[in-house]
Amino acid sequence: MENKKVKVFAPGTVANMGCGFDVMGMALDGVGDVLEVSFSEGDGLEICNESGVELPSDLEKNVITPAVRAFMAAWGVKKSVHVKVLKKILPGSGIGSSAASSAAAVVGLNELAGRPFTPEQLVVFAMEGEKLISGTAHADNVAPAVLGGIVFMRGYGPLDIVKLPVPDSFCFSVVHPHIMVSTKEARDVLRKEIPMRDAVTQWGNVGGLVAGLLTSDMELIGRSMKDVIAEPYRKGFIPGYDSLKNECFKNGALAVNISGSGPSVFALSDSMEKAQAVGRAMAAHFGSLGVEADLYVSHVPRRGARLVEEREKDVL
Repeated sequence: MENKKVKVFAPGTVANMGCGFDVMGMALDGVGDVLEVSFSEGDGLEICNESGVELPSDLEKNVITPAVRAFMAAWGVKKSVHVKVLKKILPGSGIGSSAASSAAAVVGLNELAGRPFTPEQLVVFAMEGEKLISGTAHADNVAPAVLGGIVFMRGYGPLDIVKLPVPDSFCFSVVHPHIMVSTKEARDVLRKEIPMRDAVTQWGNVGGLVAGLLTSDMELIGRSMKDVIAEPYRKGFIPGYDSLKNECFKNGALAVNISGSGPSVFALSDSMEKAQAVGRAMAAHFGSLGVEADLYVSHVPRRGARLVEEREKDVL
């Protein structure tokens, strides 16, 4: 165990999936964090940032710190932990930057420790990183980052999570416009109370989405991924959002919505051909507005955080 190190990739994620506000999340492929994790004798934590992305230099402000401390406290073995951040999702992108770091850290520790914890237990440790950022230990990003695929959070007392099946043809298009959307602002803009009719609509859509995933009913999935709780109030942060959404549907998207609190926008399609067409429409939209944007298009991955194989190192 001594001097051993592991390199771990954890994927970016989409929280909420439209109707599933704070209770659903989906892993992304081709975008994520890469961390190198190692142990040595002692009792402490060192985080070294080699990613080129600006991160807090104060350990107490880094999301990795509470996740590592939660793992080590539960394991009960004294070790000095060393973490190198080699690749990093841009913070504030809306595709699970903090969750990817927390997930990669705890998965790496679990591997070094001989896998004493289940993936579900690792989710609980990684949630502590989310608590540092948002004030709440929520799992809609960290659960898919650890477990992969699409995850439903039924409740938090205790954590009750269900990994849902991913239809074989399910593909995503995600665009990250380089604009700033504060998570606090995105939360503050939401209503504190919602009418019963909106609550019933949202409950029906969440049930329809889960049923559609369980039966691979693409049309039901598309009809269900409508959000009457957050999207109407957050879309104003994203330039030309309604126009962007219409263009995505014209190019074959099943569903389009805001990823987490934004500014990233995601679309789901039932083929790679359609997902690529939707991605081109997304890029063209922000290009026409003079807004720089990153685009990711791929199949929805069934795997979450994992050790980086030698053949993957040049890809991730």
